[in-house]
Amino acid sequence: MIMRKLSVLTVIFVLFLGCSTKDSVLEYNKSADYWYNEMIKAIVNNNMEKADSLYTSLSSEHVASPLLSEALLIMAQAYMDEEDYVKANEYLDEYIKRFGSSTKNEYVRYLKIKANYDSFSHPNRNQQLILLTILDMRRFIETYPASPYLYTVQTMLIQMELGENLISENAASLYKKLNKENAAEFYKEKSDKAYGEDGEVINPKTPWYRRWFE
Repeated sequence: MIMRKLSVLTVIFVLFLGCSTKDSVLEYNKSADYWYNEMIKAIVNNNMEKADSLYTSLSSEHVASPLLSEALLIMAQAYMDEEDYVKANEYLDEYIKRFGSSTKNEYVRYLKIKANYDSFSHPNRNQQLILLTILDMRRFIETYPASPYLYTVQTMLIQMELGENLISENAASLYKKLNKENAAEFYKEKSDKAYGEDGEVINPKTPWYRRWFE
């Protein structure tokens, strides 16, 4: 009886090993077109983990393929559609690193700004990223004054600056409650300097169920 069970287990193991070996043979040393097309299929099927793996195979086996730049942009856009802006930025950063002198560089930098902008779905969060994104926006406007994305970036910049101002106002209020007058005055002056003491900013309304965490 024991020998029979061992025989069955041995057969199962051999079959599993055979399938694994077969799969591993199929999934390397493929053409760039194969990896690219399979990556697209994975994205269409909402399997981003597989798409990541397929892109890695494409980029490692075909480092000079002209499909790489398009694959990076497609992966970035797919993650933006999934609202995973961290992953989207990883692919955009890789594009800029690999193809920084590309004619599409303007568009890629715009996408990176948009990815960061879209990631701010909640007020009063990601202060450091807000500051970095504002710097990126100002740099974009200076570098590409004739860009077709110029007015979109300028609009986003105004909204980001309003967000930065709101953070300064909230910081001033918090430090005042803590009786830290110097810190409160610093943030108040920062806010007043940006928009003037007589300026009025309409603050975003936070739902009651998130107020405890803001």
